[in-house]
Parts: sequence; structure tokens; C-alpha cells
Amino acid sequence: MKKDNLPAAQFEVEVPDTLKTEEMTLNMGPQHPSTHGVLRVVLKTDGEIIKSAEPVIGYLHRCFEKHAENVTWHQVIPFTDRLDYIASMNNNLGYVIGLERMMNLQVNERAEYLRVIVSELNRIASHLIALGTYGLDIGAFTPFLYVFRDRERILDLFEEICGARLLYNYIWVGGVAYDAPQGWRDKVLQFIDYFVPKIKEYNDILTYNKIFIDRTAKVGVIPADVAINYGLSGPSLRGSGVEFDLRKDDPYSIYDRFDFNVCTGKGQMGTVGDTWDRYWVRVAEMYESAKIVRQAAEQLPEGDAKETVPRNIKVPAGEYYMRTETPRGELGYYIISDGGKTPNRVKVRSPAYCNLSVLPAIAPGVMVADMVAIIGSLDIVLGEVDR
Repeated sequence: MKKDNLPAAQFEVEVPDTLKTEEMTLNMGPQHPSTHGVLRVVLKTDGEIIKSAEPVIGYLHRCFEKHAENVTWHQVIPFTDRLDYIASMNNNLGYVIGLERMMNLQVNERAEYLRVIVSELNRIASHLIALGTYGLDIGAFTPFLYVFRDRERILDLFEEICGARLLYNYIWVGGVAYDAPQGWRDKVLQFIDYFVPKIKEYNDILTYNKIFIDRTAKVGVIPADVAINYGLSGPSLRGSGVEFDLRKDDPYSIYDRFDFNVCTGKGQMGTVGDTWDRYWVRVAEMYESAKIVRQAAEQLPEGDAKETVPRNIKVPAGEYYMRTETPRGELGYYIISDGGKTPNRVKVRSPAYCNLSVLPAIAPGVMVADMVAIIGSLDIVLGEVDR
């Protein structure tokens, strides 16, 4: 039967005077792969547009601070490995320097140089994971294979010097666990010679890829004042154009002996502080870390790297806050000692936790797909967020 022959009433729809809509609540994670771990983000959306985002953590609580109160000073070091498990060397370094300053302990020169070498190699390895997984988030699989190929070379160097590939327990109070084996320094320099040209490959295949730029440019913009007010640090802060790096602004170890630049977002794709800028800062920092590693390896002095490692650790009663520049920003240890064999308190200032806190401020108004790009650009590690 044709429409024209049907009663008109069958085609009339009553439209209400006021069209009512409702917000939709979505759970992004904790199983979603692009949350980079067991992070849950509760999204309230109007269609595809996010109206609010609430990070929910606690699915991976490691109880680090309580553990630290129940083991000896030295036994805390393996627990620091498990905070930001992508950059364990950097975690070790901040904790032991804090103790050394409380103990007024002077560290052997060779050990200091080895510490810088492994910490900067670990920074490169961490940034490589950030680049590869960020490409996966956006939909690019090939860069992930490239960066893991090169990260494996760094892990080979770590395995040779300390026997581990992820959780190292290498930087000890007063020095390091093992001296560099014969020929290791030359292998480090060979890796730097190999690696620096590879960064151009990453830029060709991902950084300046048009699709990647379209997905990341002018998205998730964090103005400099917002970044500062929320306590952001590391590439997430420098991506907003703020030139602040503890290795330069509050030097520790022997970083004041090396020539390197602080990389900041420049708004190359249109807006300072967008997700592309935060990604680009990590690419640029790999160049700078490679420069530091080369200088430290070439200047590596002879000596006994374990010479100043004490048999027993006695930390005088008192308190100290030590901060270092890890791949994710300012990692702080607030250490309280009552003069005993175990810490009275070890409070951790986690850069990943602070960086994540800005999410509710920048999420409103973006599309659901952009949330993936924003979370990836913050480069969080949930072991540190849920320390």
C-alpha cells in the first residue's frame, strides 16, 4: 500500500515542547589499554564531547611508604625500583642521594659518573617507551617496534652491569652495586653513536606524520599557569613552555659538570602546551640525554666504584627532602630518621600522580577519542601513581 493511501494519523509524531537530553557516564579503564595501566577515568559525555573527567586510582596500591617503615635503610632501595618501574635507576638515585646528604657521605668519583650514565640511559629507555606506546594510542604500530628494538640495546647494557633488565637495585648508598665490567664504557659509546641517528627515523615515521599531527596538535592544551598551579613537572611542564629542569635549576650529583639544554614546547604545530608539544619534548630530551651519556662516558675516571659504600648505614636523626629529575618530572623523597636502623618515614612526591591531577581541568570540551591522546601525552606510570 502506498503512503498516500494511508491515514495521515499514522505519520504524525507528537514532538514535545522541550527536548530533554541526559549525560552519559562512561568508564574508561581500568582495563582500557590506552589508560597505560590500571587507571579508571569516569567520563561524563554529551554525545562524543566530554563534559567532565574524574581519574579514579587505587587499583595497584603498592604500600611503598608503609613498607619503608618496616625494612632497613638499604632494603628500601629495591622497593624504589617498583615505583616508576620504567625508570628504576632514577628512582634509586633520588633516595640514596637523600640518605647520603643526611649522612654527610662523599661518594667516589667513578661511582658518580656511573650513576649519571645509567640514569640518563634509563631516561632514554623510558622516553622510548613513551614514544612507542603513544604511537599505539594514536593508531601507529610500526614506531612501537622501532623504539623497542633500540630500548633492548639499553637493557643489554643494564644487564651486563647489574644483571637485571627492569628492576635494578643498582645505585646504592655510597656508590653502586657493581663496577662497570671491562669494555662496558666502549659499548655505551658505541650505542650512542648508533642511537642518535635513529631519532631522525622516529621523527620521519611518527613525529612529523600528518595523521599523527592531526590527532595531537591543538589537543589537550595546558597553559603554563595551569601547569604550574597543578604542580606539573618534567616534560608535562616543559611542554607548556616552562623552562624548569632540576638538573639545571637545582643540580645534584655531578650534573653541573655537563653541557646540555633544557627542552621546552614551542608551539610548532600551532599551540604551546598541546599533546604534540609534550610528545616532542621527550624526543628532544633523548638528544640531550645522549649528549650527557657521551660526556660522562668519555670522562669516566678510574677507581673503585664501591670504595665509599658503607658496611652499615646509620642515618642521624633528622629530616630531609631530596628531589631529582626523573623522566616524568620531580620525584621527591621526604625522609625522616629517628636514628634507628629503619626509616621513621619515607614520603614520596610522585610526578606521575601530580601530572595526572590536571586531567579534570583540560578534559572538558574535547572528544572521547582525544582523551586517549591526552592521557598518553602525560606519560603516567601507575606503579608510581599508586605508590
